[in-house]
Amino acid sequence: MKSKNKKITIYQVAQRAGVAISTVSRVLNNSPNVSEKTKEKVNEAINELNFRPQVSARKLASREPQMLAIAVPSFTTPYYNEVLKGVKDEIQDMDLDIVIYNTGSKNPKEGVENFFDRGTADAVITISIDVTETVHQQLQSSEIPVVLIGSSHPSYNYFELNNRKGGFLAGEHLIKQGFSRLGMIKPVLNNKSSQEREAGFMEALREFKMPIEKKFFISGESTKHAGYTEEAGFEAIYTYEKMGDFPDAIFCSNDTQAIGAYHALSKLGMRIPEDIAIMGYDNIKFTKYLDLTTIDQKMYSVGVSATRRLAEIIRHDPVEKIQKVIDPILVPRNSTKNVNG
Repeated sequence: MKSKNKKITIYQVAQRAGVAISTVSRVLNNSPNVSEKTKEKVNEAINELNFRPQVSARKLASREPQMLAIAVPSFTTPYYNEVLKGVKDEIQDMDLDIVIYNTGSKNPKEGVENFFDRGTADAVITISIDVTETVHQQLQSSEIPVVLIGSSHPSYNYFELNNRKGGFLAGEHLIKQGFSRLGMIKPVLNNKSSQEREAGFMEALREFKMPIEKKFFISGESTKHAGYTEEAGFEAIYTYEKMGDFPDAIFCSNDTQAIGAYHALSKLGMRIPEDIAIMGYDNIKFTKYLDLTTIDQKMYSVGVSATRRLAEIIRHDPVEKIQKVIDPILVPRNSTKNVNG
């Protein structure tokens, strides 16, 4: 008589048949290393219990990766969404289940270390997660396939993002547009990428011998998503307003900050770009409709490339590590057009 229990597992099948779980898995995988008598017992138990094997059950004997974990500081911001879209679209043919692990923006280091301590993933893609010595040791001991996006480490395949060059491109563009008093909206919680963008921006100012007015380098008060939010950009503009002084042009650390800043400037009656120029970073979808100048990091294609690399590692393709630095490109639009020059 068939069971009506829809949650029958491979463990119950093994118990009913009186065999090991690995034996059930071999039968499900049509392995030749199982006797006909044992196959009959297992198939009889499967029929009696009305067992419907999942992909993971079939893979137990082969030891193939079953679960891909994506470790990311946030999965609700547009930047990470674009990377995840690339992963999702490429992973469809890889026969892997996928889980997104949110490490948190405030302390991603601790979050990812806790995750690897659990040892639940068979393969990992990290996004904007620095590989500490602790994480490195965890990955080495687990011996699982791993690809890094937005960070680098000599032991792993990675697709690092050249944030310093992106910051330089932003400064160079604003200077060449004729703006001389430049400001930057930074995240309230600094991380490696934000520091590199600011360093590149400052490098451009020094190279072109422009004045550096530190009072124009500010952040909002909001700590949500480390300050890479619309709220933070909005708040920063009102900091300028309280200061009683505005730069000629503002470089925002990402596009969502720029969207918030854009709204605040509009509420203050300031025109873009006539009164003040503004630009962002990431080239998310909405920037096109705001005519916002930005920096494109090729987020979707990086997600695709990283997933393809992971597939090659899983297949044990005999290739050297890919350790690539992705150069961003400037996307000029009307928000930084100097109409007075």
